Amino acid sequence: QVQLRESGGGLVQPGESLRLSCSASGSAAGDYILGWFRQVLGKEREFVAAISWNGHGTYYADSVTERFTISRDNAKDTVDLEIRGLKAEDTGIYYCGAGDLLYNMKSGRSHYWGQGTQVTVSS
Repeated sequence: QVQLRESGGGLVQPGESLRLSCSASGSAAGDYILGWFRQVLGKEREFVAAISWNGHGTYYADSVTERFTISRDNAKDTVDLEIRGLKAEDTGIYYCGAGDLLYNMKSGRSHYWGQGTQVTVSS
C-alpha cells in the first residue's frame, strides 16, 4: 500500500507560480512512477505529468505547456509539480498518483491516489 498526500494548493492570481507537493509513504513507494493529474469542474480527471522511479524520465500531457515541471526526491519520498504563469484554465483539483505502468497513468489511471488539492486561479 502507498499513501499519498498532496499540499500546496490554494487561491492564486493569474500569472503567479505555484508548487504542489505530494508526500508518499508505504512499502516501496520509491519504486513507483509518480504523477500528477487534475480534474476540472465538469470533466474527468486527466493526466498532467509523471516521473519515473529514478527521476530520469519525465512525461507530460500534450496539453501541458512548458509552464509545468515535475520533479521527485526519493530521499524524502516526495514528488512536486511546479506551475508557472498560472491561468484561469489551470483551476481544478490536482491529484497525486502512484502506478507502475506509464501507459495507464497517461490514460488517467493510477494504482494509488491522494485526496487532491484545490488550485483556484482568479483575480
